[in-house]
Amino acid sequence: MPLFEYACRDCDHHFELLVRESTRLECPKCASTTLDKQLSVFAVSVPSSGAPQMAGPAPCGACGDPRGAGSCRN
Repeated sequence: MPLFEYACRDCDHHFELLVRESTRLECPKCASTTLDKQLSVFAVSVPSSGAPQMAGPAPCGACGDPRGAGSCRN
């Protein structure tokens, strides 16, 4: 059962809707069926050490350069 995001064209209400086979697509605020499906972003959950990690240059040997550790000069 996918969760979709919609925007109502009539009242500009943005909402999420868990869509099932029997779900009626309508705005929960004004009951309009004139909806635009929105592009959704997704989240990925990964184990964390508590501190946010920023992407940056890979430490030596971690970039996957086929020539081996230190070849990429990072």
